[in-house]
Amino acid sequence: MLKFKISALSMACVLALAACGQQQVDTPAQTENNQPAATPAPASGDVKVIIATANPLTGPFAHWGKDAADGVKLAVDEANAKGLQWNGQNVRFEFISEDDQGDPKTAVTVAAGFVDKKVNVVVGHLTTGPSMAASKTYDENGIPEIVYSVTGPDFTNQGFKGTFRVIANDNQQGVALADYAVNKLGVKKFAVVQDKTAYGEGLANSFAQSAKDAGAELIDTQYTTNSATEFGAIVTALKTSNPDLVFYGGMDAQAAPLLREMRRQGLNAKFMGADGVQTPEFLKLSKEAAEGAFASTTGMPKEQMPGYATFNEAYKKAYNQEVVAYSPYAYDATNVIIEAMNQAQSGEPEKYLPKLAAIDYQGVTGRIQFQANGDIQNGIVTLYEGKMDAESKEVKWEVLQ
Repeated sequence: MLKFKISALSMACVLALAACGQQQVDTPAQTENNQPAATPAPASGDVKVIIATANPLTGPFAHWGKDAADGVKLAVDEANAKGLQWNGQNVRFEFISEDDQGDPKTAVTVAAGFVDKKVNVVVGHLTTGPSMAASKTYDENGIPEIVYSVTGPDFTNQGFKGTFRVIANDNQQGVALADYAVNKLGVKKFAVVQDKTAYGEGLANSFAQSAKDAGAELIDTQYTTNSATEFGAIVTALKTSNPDLVFYGGMDAQAAPLLREMRRQGLNAKFMGADGVQTPEFLKLSKEAAEGAFASTTGMPKEQMPGYATFNEAYKKAYNQEVVAYSPYAYDATNVIIEAMNQAQSGEPEKYLPKLAAIDYQGVTGRIQFQANGDIQNGIVTLYEGKMDAESKEVKWEVLQ
């Protein structure tokens, strides 16, 4: 099983798993009708805690955003079902979900709305650009933000005391992917295509620098957007440079048509992306072209997560759909916050933040502890390859051995 575990002191890749903690895994409970419980209005004298999340609920990344929001809601509903009490008062968690459209400007507007609603914490946003744009508003108003899919390294390097991340970051992904490309695939020259978002650019830069440090040559860089659908001109340019590998910094909605255009024009270079590419949607859109593609996730394979089987069952019963990508991490991020609040017996950030910073929590996705800047300790990166399934005749992601 090819995984990369990254310590706080080094960006070197090693094949290891994060150590397991001693806590019981907090796995999902079921309501009587197998649906997530509604969040009732708090009675007079109850403590109300508002947990907010913002994700792209419309547009090309809506499948990611809805999946993540559902993970947050599942954790909130389960917490309410437990009937927690703080200092003798009943606690009711209120769930708020907003559509940031995956857009930084919209995210700032959403953040201002959360401030007006006096939320106690924000879980999310989904992507780096919106999260970075909104984080200043949250910091200025004393609202912690914990993210479950934001991998841009700068998010936790702004000097904000209330920013936390439960997955590895793009520097860690870039190192792992570049190491495999150069030292396992034998790549000598490579090209980069990126979508100019904070996520795509940061990831592409990390991969490119790491690959160059490993001895490969960057021979071409092409740019697109996170709404592009046509890649003919880009692929024509790539054919001229003839790289051994094309690395894409961006999401599945653009990665798939880019790869299909590469194959249509006869460019047979290897194709690699990161967690924005390692999705069922990429395989669906790419079809047979996805065979031989490489990608990564910031975490261990779902099937090896300590609590994934139980979570997956509860998620499917609650929402009648399969997990897309980040709902297990969104679920864990929410539960980590609730655990810190429970330890502090308060939803006030100034009281629960010290507990959050010192947390040692065993969740669905693994052990969660934080570095001083809010990054998760010992983040894991797992690499995948698209392999044709002989029985179904469809390409599926397989963990690299």
